[in-house]
Amino acid sequence: MRFHWLVWALLVMCIAVPALAQEKRVTTTYDVVFEAALIPTERVVRATIRLGRGASAVRWIQLSIDPERHLDFNGDGEIEESEGHIRWTPPRGGGELHYTFRIDHLRNQAAYDARCAEQWALFRGGDLFPPARVRAKKGAESISVLKFRMPKRWSSAVPYRRLSEGAYQILNPTRLFDRPTGWMLVGRLGILRERIAGSHVAVAGPIGQGVRRQDMLAFLRWTLPALRDATGPLPDRLLIVSAGDPMWRGGLSGPRSAFLHAERPLITTDATSPLLHELVHTQMGARAGEDGDWIVEGLAELYSLEILVRSRSISRRRFRGSLSRLADRGSAAPRLRTAHADPVITARAVGVLHRLDEAIRDATEHEASLDDVVTELMRTRGPVTTESFREAIRIVAGRDLLGAIAER
Repeated sequence: MRFHWLVWALLVMCIAVPALAQEKRVTTTYDVVFEAALIPTERVVRATIRLGRGASAVRWIQLSIDPERHLDFNGDGEIEESEGHIRWTPPRGGGELHYTFRIDHLRNQAAYDARCAEQWALFRGGDLFPPARVRAKKGAESISVLKFRMPKRWSSAVPYRRLSEGAYQILNPTRLFDRPTGWMLVGRLGILRERIAGSHVAVAGPIGQGVRRQDMLAFLRWTLPALRDATGPLPDRLLIVSAGDPMWRGGLSGPRSAFLHAERPLITTDATSPLLHELVHTQMGARAGEDGDWIVEGLAELYSLEILVRSRSISRRRFRGSLSRLADRGSAAPRLRTAHADPVITARAVGVLHRLDEAIRDATEHEASLDDVVTELMRTRGPVTTESFREAIRIVAGRDLLGAIAER
């Protein structure tokens, strides 16, 4: 009898002790406010990072800065400067770190990829609040808010949920320290919002810049469902920003957001889409490793075509014609593995990836496709290299299909 009671007691302990330990795992949180005060007459932002409730969980925060754009650091606690870095050790009760951010940034000699004009400013949040390393209590998570201070009659467009006028909740489930990233546009704006394919989509541009917001929104209503079907759920919020000269005449992706110059077509004469190209980058969130730029750029270009044909925005005949033109252009590329994929290399990559898609379908009796390889790359979230791409193909197709195709 005693033996039975002993067994029963041990079973109870085996169940209760892990449950009790789990109950004791209480997540530590601390409040962070990222404040951006726009000074358009000086083309700068007066930035503040403020630690509030729970600040004792944070030992230090180290920012990777651009010395030409991040200036005049001061605040509470200790501030140490080294080459390309600022380390802030705040008081245990919390405090503030202040600095000045220069908005304007030239992408080439004549065009900007960040700009402050008299009535608007366009920049990336990840530049304003640069990458950070945080030494904090184990498991401690930030509760982060972004706040704008702007001239009267200015509004803001960012890829985050609004809490109040000019204030937004910053959430990144993959990180413990949530900082604002993605494209941001403030000023005298025109903004259109709609829910498409499960995502809160906003299209924004400065008033008077010739931004075709209605055209872009209609285009996205056609194409975003096909992008979702090919790559998986879209971000909860997706922001498209646009402006004219002197902004760079192209497209640029960012987390949950993309920029497209106001004069760029939604569909080119080649039947590719600059906007969809950037949204594929946004959706994948992939960064190229040492020799993987041809894969990242090639996938974005191919899927800009695929999404158009799958959504019936273009016909199969035009799709095949575009592939043929890209193949002709890409024939001048001597190789794929380079540090930077220029338009010629990207054109060749499109042909290689399209043939790879066909090979995967044949090898799996149409049970899998290049879509599944893209999903695998999104799942791993590491730098994309030729070898990591090859491994993703092996996982999907059961064997290496890349070598012979890429060498043609």
